[in-house]
Amino acid sequence: MIGFPLDSFRYPTKSPPHFIPALFGDSRKMAAAPLYCVCRQSYDVSRFMIECDLCNDWFHGSCVQVEEHHAVDIDVYHCPNCEPQHGPSLMKKRNNWHRHDYTEQDDGTKPVQAGTSVFVKELQNRTFASGDEILQWMPGEQVTQRYLESHGWQYPIAVSNMEGLGLRLPQPSFSVKDVEQVVGGDKVIDVIDVARQADSKMKLKEFIKYYYKPHRPKVLNVISLEFSDTKMADQVVVPDVAQNMSWVENYWPDDSFFPKPFVQKYCLMGVKNSYTDFHIDFGGTSVWYHVLWGEKIFYMIKPTQANLALYEAWSSSPNQSEVFFGDKVDKCYKCVVQQGTTLLIPTGWIHAVLTSQDCMAFGGNFLHNLNIGMQLRCYEMERRLKTPDLFKFPYFEAICWYVAKNLLETLKELREDNCPPQTYLVEGVNALISPLKTWLKREVTEPTSEVPDHIRPNRLIKELTKEIRYLEVRSGLGSQGEGPEEHHLCVGGRALNLRGCMRSASNPSFRIMQYVTDVPSNLEILELHTREVLRRLEVGPLEEVRGCVSSLCPCRERPTSPSTEEAIQGMLSMAGLLCPSKPDEAATSQEPWWSSPSRGSPECREQHQRCVVGDKSPMDSQGNSSSEAWDNQGPLSLGALSHDASPEADNYQYCDPSMSPPLHPSKRHTSNSPPVSNQATKGKRPKKGMATAKQRLGKILKMNRHNGVFV
Repeated sequence: MIGFPLDSFRYPTKSPPHFIPALFGDSRKMAAAPLYCVCRQSYDVSRFMIECDLCNDWFHGSCVQVEEHHAVDIDVYHCPNCEPQHGPSLMKKRNNWHRHDYTEQDDGTKPVQAGTSVFVKELQNRTFASGDEILQWMPGEQVTQRYLESHGWQYPIAVSNMEGLGLRLPQPSFSVKDVEQVVGGDKVIDVIDVARQADSKMKLKEFIKYYYKPHRPKVLNVISLEFSDTKMADQVVVPDVAQNMSWVENYWPDDSFFPKPFVQKYCLMGVKNSYTDFHIDFGGTSVWYHVLWGEKIFYMIKPTQANLALYEAWSSSPNQSEVFFGDKVDKCYKCVVQQGTTLLIPTGWIHAVLTSQDCMAFGGNFLHNLNIGMQLRCYEMERRLKTPDLFKFPYFEAICWYVAKNLLETLKELREDNCPPQTYLVEGVNALISPLKTWLKREVTEPTSEVPDHIRPNRLIKELTKEIRYLEVRSGLGSQGEGPEEHHLCVGGRALNLRGCMRSASNPSFRIMQYVTDVPSNLEILELHTREVLRRLEVGPLEEVRGCVSSLCPCRERPTSPSTEEAIQGMLSMAGLLCPSKPDEAATSQEPWWSSPSRGSPECREQHQRCVVGDKSPMDSQGNSSSEAWDNQGPLSLGALSHDASPEADNYQYCDPSMSPPLHPSKRHTSNSPPVSNQATKGKRPKKGMATAKQRLGKILKMNRHNGVFV
């Protein structure tokens, strides 16, 4: 007797005739293949079959009422044709209660294996550290993405009331029979035979029949019923924090060549004494669990470096089932999850689960940005352990490529806005680079590739590396306590660092952007403003910049000089960007506000000192100096050049069309305006102000004529 499970990693030792041609699609031999079973059909690899030990004919388990998990208990099988003459099938004799193979003789020398009835009784009598030492009990409304990003997520979170989580589930009266009605009884599900710690296939309706039997011959556990493609999906809404942080929900494109992974909606139906041995969820995913009714007990272990190394060694050992992993670590915590409780487990936590009473629970898995390094480590561990694809996160490498592309855009935007990225993002991107390189090299030797077609992998890796190097250099400059005296200019609500141009001591060819100018000239300020106009052509309206400048930098008491004001007005008038409301009024002639920051009232001087910041001026991605480095440091708005209370402040109105709010990087539309770059000045310092301003004016006029951005 031999059964044929669907799982591709378990092959039978005996096969029906023409089994191999049927698998590999030899049409000529398949046409001549014999018919089997009482239904007289050809072999179907997707259906479980059993061989009669008398006539050697093969039968579908569903046709002769033999479930796959029952087949292992049959010693000699008699088919319906042979049974009348030779009697019923002969069953295996049980000789022990503590081994996966219960036919082994109980001589007292072999240890207890996980999942057996003896093991479960011993587990219930063990003593563990209290789960209260690691559980963070929180109200549902506080468990948000913002909270986890600011506080980190290193320990499990428990929520006693799901209100505020955004989680929606059926009522506690929802039964396994209701699951059959909404999912469909013919759906084939994976079922775990707990005593053998082996999985098999069966239809949902057969499991429901087993569940309602007054005496259950076995302990069966359902933990992988993903129902996103069924009617029950409408009755379950995952917690907001899982939805908002999920890589699949945020970064997986609709036009992806690979099918979208569905791992967010699972229904778990377990009977009393069901047990799942220690494991890390696939791909290092984080998990949310909610016990609808019943109770589950989690045995949890911290994912320290030492514990992860012990876990990998234990998982690859030949006697894994005979060793309780909780005994190999310093501490194993027991967490009882009762009815109505929601549990969120972070990345990498090693845990086992015991169902102490009949239970129905809902849960889901999700990857996120907070622990990218740990997720990658868990995935690489799965590869070293040769975990079957059935138990790995679907298209894990593909989702990592999508995430890398989006995180690159995020880092670029933060750099343009002069905002430092969160530490977890920098660490995550840094952890991604090396695996991406490894996966790209592996494409040569392995036929299966998960690199999306529309991603240029080499360029993506190169740009990610440049962004990380930029952040490292900037961090290194910010940590230096020595150097020449710094001068700062607060413009447009930002502090610009004006220091001398110097070369890195460790790499003389690596140029660090700094300035020596104590006071910017009028042409330099005009140049900066021109860059601001160009940036606003792509980013958004200029109107939002003007009103906030005075509140961010109130130390300015004097408007611009007549020469500067006239130059700016003339330039913008030529470009058609101004609508003068009072053309006859002349600008008041006063001394420029930047000419002497030490002047003015003491309060102003004190406010000026608070306004400026000691950040060092960043270097652009090309290593260029002079005015191009201002792009990375931040733009200068027109509002920064005029006094808030001056009559000229209201003379000019920017007439911008309404623009939609910025979209998420993965959903961003392509900009209509082409990116502007100053190719003529790359690699050399342009003549101060003059040439660059002319180039910028020409581009403004050209874009205004062709695109009509401003009214």
